[in-house]
Amino acid sequence: MKGLGVNRRQFLGGTAAGLALAGSTKLTRRAFAADKVVRIGFLAPLTGEVAAWGLPGLYGCQIWAEQVNAAGGVNINGEPHRIEFSSYDDEYLADKALQGAQKLVLEDDVKFIMMLGGDPWPGVQPFANRAKMLVSTLLPSDLSPDTPYLIAPAEVHPIYNVTGVEWLAEQRPELKTVAMCAQEDALGLPSIATYRAAFEAAGIDIVYDKFFDISTTDFAPIMTAMLASNPDIICLDTAYPDFVNLLTEQAFLQGFKGQMISCTCDNYQQIVDKTSPEFMEGFVFQFPDFDDPAMQQEQINFSNPKAFYETYQSRYPGTWSAVSWEYAAIMEQWKNAAEKAGSVEPLDVLEAMTEGGKGQHVFGPATWWGEELFGIDNALVGDWPVVAIRDGKAQIQEFRSIPAWWDKHKDLLLKHMSDLGQLWDQRT
Repeated sequence: MKGLGVNRRQFLGGTAAGLALAGSTKLTRRAFAADKVVRIGFLAPLTGEVAAWGLPGLYGCQIWAEQVNAAGGVNINGEPHRIEFSSYDDEYLADKALQGAQKLVLEDDVKFIMMLGGDPWPGVQPFANRAKMLVSTLLPSDLSPDTPYLIAPAEVHPIYNVTGVEWLAEQRPELKTVAMCAQEDALGLPSIATYRAAFEAAGIDIVYDKFFDISTTDFAPIMTAMLASNPDIICLDTAYPDFVNLLTEQAFLQGFKGQMISCTCDNYQQIVDKTSPEFMEGFVFQFPDFDDPAMQQEQINFSNPKAFYETYQSRYPGTWSAVSWEYAAIMEQWKNAAEKAGSVEPLDVLEAMTEGGKGQHVFGPATWWGEELFGIDNALVGDWPVVAIRDGKAQIQEFRSIPAWWDKHKDLLLKHMSDLGQLWDQRT
């Protein structure tokens, strides 16, 4: 994963900043009673090659907590509680993640742990089960019947990618073929399966479909092979941020004139600068900027998203990404559930969060779902935005229902997940 070095350096913002955040992070205190503090664990890659999907999330949580604490904190039975984060850098390694979980629970007494998920989760799972610790993941593929305390309340990766394909097929029915690629790992495998199902449901033929090694640094040959299939669409799947950046740049340099689609397009302004606004026009992905007018609508369940976005951009310019807001969105749900339960204890919050099988997702009302795919209904699923770059700026085109697509095409998705060994019973 050496290709992720560019984003790693950018997100660390220098050695001092990286080291300051690599250990336990405590937010500025306000005038709360000394015994009215709730500690939350942030267990994710903060340094190394996957820091781009960890560190920006910690930045976002810091901003969220500052705003919440300034407004009085979390109200538990009429008593305000200040939020403090204890962070641990798992370096995207299972053994480091276990060490971090043990420290956060046994030494820091956290009441909730947020993780990126993926490769580190198997190291944490047995301990989390024994401790009955509520843990969140950004990768629902971590879910199984053996993970009763693991929840995916922010995103249902990679299932939401079907909404972008469905929308694109309706907007541009002349597009008939697609070439796609991904790194072969816990992110790429289920995502390729999902895109295969989505393109098949949309009647778009896949003319190139291969994995590349995660250690790849030269993406020119990969793009050359993809373009040799003469596709109407290039799909970059859930490639890591630097991979998307480099593959897109190669598509531009090699003269591709067609449509591009990807799960993420983190730091898209950098890609626009390296290519051109004209080349990036219409690039479809799944993660909005929070100053988008559509994010100010009544159904959005995130406190003042525009102010959050503007604060983030002013403090950490050029680092806004898919995860900048996702961990904070999870904390918003945790706060609401804790206040509803009148308790910060993990099982009380879990019960309040999942009561009645319904919840409030960041993009609107949602349902706790997933038994057929993950073996357990611990993923919160509802609408998801389809985003396209217009005039150099990400803009939400439409909110689309993931459950509606599932109801029509679930057999396709189950088939393609099975073909790649991604169903929960195959993974466990």
